[in-house]
Amino acid sequence: MNVHAPLPSGPSLAQQIQHAAQCLRGVQAGRSLTELLPAVPAALRPGVQAIAFHALRQAGLSAALVRLLAARAPTPAVRTLMQVALSLMPAVCVADGDPRYDAHTLVNQTVQAAKAERDTQAQAGFVNACLRRFLREAEALLAEARRDPVALWNHPAWWIRRVQQDHPQDWQAILRANNRPGGMALRVNRRQGTREAYQQQLQALGMGAHPVGEDGLVLDQPVPVDRLPGFAQGSVSVQDPAAQQAAPLLLAGQAWPAGARVLDACAAPGGKAAHLLERAELDLWALDADAQRCARIHDNLRRLGLTARVRHADAGRPADWWDGQPFDAILLDAPCTASGIVRRHPDVRWLRRESDIAQLAAVQRELLEALWPLLRPGGRLLYATCSVFRAEGDAQVQAFLERHTDARRGAAPGHLLPGRAGSDKQFNDNAPGEHDGFFYARLDKSAA
Repeated sequence: MNVHAPLPSGPSLAQQIQHAAQCLRGVQAGRSLTELLPAVPAALRPGVQAIAFHALRQAGLSAALVRLLAARAPTPAVRTLMQVALSLMPAVCVADGDPRYDAHTLVNQTVQAAKAERDTQAQAGFVNACLRRFLREAEALLAEARRDPVALWNHPAWWIRRVQQDHPQDWQAILRANNRPGGMALRVNRRQGTREAYQQQLQALGMGAHPVGEDGLVLDQPVPVDRLPGFAQGSVSVQDPAAQQAAPLLLAGQAWPAGARVLDACAAPGGKAAHLLERAELDLWALDADAQRCARIHDNLRRLGLTARVRHADAGRPADWWDGQPFDAILLDAPCTASGIVRRHPDVRWLRRESDIAQLAAVQRELLEALWPLLRPGGRLLYATCSVFRAEGDAQVQAFLERHTDARRGAAPGHLLPGRAGSDKQFNDNAPGEHDGFFYARLDKSAA
């Protein structure tokens, strides 16, 4: 997303930098942007979000630059203010789509932001001196900073090592893709019309889009959802092309009778459940362990004109919710590190710890073990995670197959890597352009 200099009548750049720095400080303290952004004043929020996203994508480099510029470690408030400013500098913003600001304007506005906050007022002169030194010595400072892999790739050191280990041929492409914003992809509700007809509606409004997958369109330029024709009436949903693969992979290759029992075990916010219902007449159960997220499932289904049995329940404890009747198919989009969707959630890489991988892999294993007995003989389970780490993908599935002789692996692409890096060729033939990182494995249960 481009960040353009605001009009004089709008929020000042200094205000946006100030709030973006507060968001960055919150992430460094362990809070997610999803939690932090609602506290930003509504008029400032779009610009602050764009700047904060960009600052997080450059946080490894900007932190290294601050260390080079400051003889003593500044306070967190001063450090994050400088990080935001440095991430926006023209010498740093070299890729297409990066923000574009005049360097001297940035220095001026950052100093104004420093003066406007009690925690940074006394250090406004220090901020000014450091940023002006960067303007004079940018080339040398950047070369020195990028000797650190964390600064070069803008990921934690453990994350870089793990991706190198898991994807030795593609690790650089994965990390580069993570530092580019994801496009805006739509899923057309085939119950309300065809993808081709919706594409024509977009074109009539001056919005270019190209097909992706079986039901998707990728917009040439992102737009607010209220500008999408028929969005409020359920004609279309926003969903990444990789996530759009779940429904076709689960339903592929057989005719599903009306009323077939299907479980979406970790369903919130409901995008994959809705896609299943758009494609088949199912008796769909949609579970989630979070009551507030269950409300989002209800809201999404209502907008799309779809019906499911939504349950606030822990999928790992079937005794609390299961009626004893086996399911024909199960979708398990399991809790994971979200390492595949950092294009859209750039704070994730800085919030995760390496120990989270093993902890979440244990949760995934428990869910697989709890749900497999609920599947009828001859049924299928689609295991999915939005992760690029093999412990949450291939390794998890191989271990499951070793434990269960009544399971075999069906047709599914395995690891889909972000930005098409090393991803399944057949998938990419049907999904031109970039997509999030995902993992899919279909586990078929023997009929005997």
